[in-house]
Amino acid sequence: MWTTRRAAGAALKILHHLHQCCKPTALRRGTDGLCRFMSSSGPPWRLLFFGTDNFAVESLKLLTSSRSSSEDIVESLEVVTLSGNVPVKTFAEQNHLPVHRWPPDIVDGQFDVGVVVSFGCLLHERLINKFPYGILNVHPSLLPRWRGPAPIFHTVLHGDTVTGVTIIQIRPHRFDVGPILNQELHQVPDNCTADELGAVLATKGGHLLIDTLRTLSERLPHKREQGETGAIFAPKINTSMSWVVWEEQTCDQIDRLYRAIACRIPLRTTWMGKTVKLLDFVGKCHISLSDETRKPVPGSVTYQKESNTLAVCCKDGWVGFKAVLLKKRLSALDFYNGYLHQTVKKTPHETAGGLFVSRQGGTEAHQKREKLVL
Repeated sequence: MWTTRRAAGAALKILHHLHQCCKPTALRRGTDGLCRFMSSSGPPWRLLFFGTDNFAVESLKLLTSSRSSSEDIVESLEVVTLSGNVPVKTFAEQNHLPVHRWPPDIVDGQFDVGVVVSFGCLLHERLINKFPYGILNVHPSLLPRWRGPAPIFHTVLHGDTVTGVTIIQIRPHRFDVGPILNQELHQVPDNCTADELGAVLATKGGHLLIDTLRTLSERLPHKREQGETGAIFAPKINTSMSWVVWEEQTCDQIDRLYRAIACRIPLRTTWMGKTVKLLDFVGKCHISLSDETRKPVPGSVTYQKESNTLAVCCKDGWVGFKAVLLKKRLSALDFYNGYLHQTVKKTPHETAGGLFVSRQGGTEAHQKREKLVL
């Protein structure tokens, strides 16, 4: 009798363990054509998160807090990030999340879903196929518009009035081409900078990710291929984009360029053969010249005493800056007293000595920017 009770107790323990560990299974065909068993038919999910920067941290924050919520979306959460003191690694360590080095050494069935947010590395097919439900990506644009590493910068640079966030399923070999699972529009605020827009889209993207994970099993059968209509690439920003072409760029174009990239790379021009960084942009200026008979040429610089602003002539008007960086940071008044006033006294007529001159090659960079949306 005692032996029978002991055997029954052991059997109950085994059944309890199986109930806790074994979720319903289903089959999924991987990108390599092989069928694999899914470890679950729905949330809570075992997640592996790939990310690096502050944009990615917003999604990671929401996933972390979801572990203790009543919704049962996240069962476990681990992180893959790059070497160095990147924001995602800092957040993971502060919140005691397991951190894997890139590339991660994981086995089939260890995780249900992967999540990639602003990671920057192409994931190989063999890694993607280790996740029964695939790998999701949070992308801050309305794909297929602005595929690539810098969608937010190009949204502002090209004056888009509507953008959004897209959740796609990662595909091997190419960035940002996978099928769409979820998408949400966002009106671009007037005069916003890339940093301001990025902060809003990071939060919106995190919430859209949670919504997608909540209903992932239902969304996967209805995922939508992107297609190539309207597809535009958003390349990384670099210093070649920062050179102002006074002869070709309008006030609005310079305004958008400043709001798009100045948080990373200051706008630049040349003065007497030296590079000048243009700081504290104030937008379009309405000025009256002392000599109205002489038409200014693009690059002409004048000091506006009333507003303490350097006004520069461009293709269709004047734009203003409160400061410049030459050898050191100079206010508009400092630049006028130390450089502009002295040059104008020596060369009263319009010469290169009294102008901000567009850098050679700047025209080519401007034309490349404009061709992106043609």
